[in-house]
Amino acid sequence: MKFKSHIVGFEVAGHTGYADEGSDIVCSAVSTATQMAVCGINEVLKLNTETKIKDGYLKFGLSKQDYNNEQAQFILKTMFKTLQDITRQYGDYVKMEVKRDVY
Repeated sequence: MKFKSHIVGFEVAGHTGYADEGSDIVCSAVSTATQMAVCGINEVLKLNTETKIKDGYLKFGLSKQDYNNEQAQFILKTMFKTLQDITRQYGDYVKMEVKRDVY
């Protein structure tokens, strides 16, 4: 399957403020979706990536040679759709911005 556009990376910053830390289901959902993508690409597919993780922050990017990797794209597109759903349901707490033609 060929993709019309590729996801080459993402960045997540901050906390949702939906509930107190440790009880925030919205923050947990965003973290789970993004961590699953990172784990799938780094640990299962074993691709070269740039990954930075700290409290309330995650930045991830595929290496240029892996932009066209179909399996990575399936994982990233699934994450994207999941984040869209979370944003639709909890739009007061989650904001999503898509940047096109970054590279």
